[in-house]
Amino acid sequence: MADEIKPAAPSTFKVTIDNITVDVAPGTTILTAARKIGGDVTPPAMCFYSKLEGSGGKCRTCLVEVSKGSEKDPRPMPKLVASCRTTVMDGMEVKNITSDKVTDARNGVVEFLLINHPLDCPICDQAGECHLQDLGYDHGKEGTRYEFGRRTFEKEDIGPYIQLHMTRCILCYRCTYVADQLTDKRVHGILDRGDHAEISTYISKAVENDFSGNMIDVCPVGALTDKTFRFKNRVWFTKPVYAHRKCENPECCGKATLWLRGEEVFRVTVRKDTWGEVESYDGKPGWICNTCRFDKKKTSDWEIEGLANINRHSVIAQGKYPGLVVPQETMKEVMSGQEPHLLMNIHTVSGVNDPSIDLSKINGPAHSDDFKKI
Repeated sequence: MADEIKPAAPSTFKVTIDNITVDVAPGTTILTAARKIGGDVTPPAMCFYSKLEGSGGKCRTCLVEVSKGSEKDPRPMPKLVASCRTTVMDGMEVKNITSDKVTDARNGVVEFLLINHPLDCPICDQAGECHLQDLGYDHGKEGTRYEFGRRTFEKEDIGPYIQLHMTRCILCYRCTYVADQLTDKRVHGILDRGDHAEISTYISKAVENDFSGNMIDVCPVGALTDKTFRFKNRVWFTKPVYAHRKCENPECCGKATLWLRGEEVFRVTVRKDTWGEVESYDGKPGWICNTCRFDKKKTSDWEIEGLANINRHSVIAQGKYPGLVVPQETMKEVMSGQEPHLLMNIHTVSGVNDPSIDLSKINGPAHSDDFKKI
């Protein structure tokens, strides 16, 4: 009997997320497919970080409902699945914001994340760019049902530049992956288990490797903070600009975001994409070394490229647009071709204001004496 010829596997899979269909490569996760669509369709992710191998599956904020497994097996999955760990199948249909189950589950997950999280937003350096703050705004409750004492830890300096505030930590494991994959020796990790689990160094060792500062950038909350920036300014008062320099460290990309107030550089971070992850250059993540991050705090150390591209819905972007789009003037069309200034110029009919007087040059508030006719 002739050998059965199996059809070739499709080069792309069609997956439908919230009634929007997208083509993705086999092996793509639901979360990555949703990010191709963008917007509210994309599930939130507190632990997944595409540039860090092994991340994801910890926080459960990205749970979605799979209403159709695939074209060949259309049965729905019996439970909600973590979109960061579940790969797509051809013909799969997924519900995120269109599912009441997902919304209810995400509300519960956020409530659990906030059980031990302190109300530090008014004093936390992460405020304004905190993913947990955004989640709490979208899915949090006005009050808490938790009646027991919160888990607390003492603040810990894990190096000359980084302070660990474990009380704020949600155990996303991102910082441990950074230390494990970016450096030769990792001296910190997860200690103990269950409710006692915490991130710390062993035998009070300090994190001193040259790329340790990247742990601050991947932290989704305010657990790891930059000691050189701590309590110095609010991020929405600073202006983020792209800059680059030729770094002596071959592993450093030399491309960063400077956060300025006036000409003063308050902090230096990696450049981040729409999802809050480090940008990639030449196929590699654009991590920066501690020298660029902590030592180069002058604009003369960098070549400024221009204003950073911040999501306009972020509080950081308020008043920091490179240019304003002026709406088209419609008054002339409404008023049968008459110029607006012919209708609104009151100088010709008023004896109060003198058009020859420049108000900006008057010393102090304008007074009627300034307009007296001589």
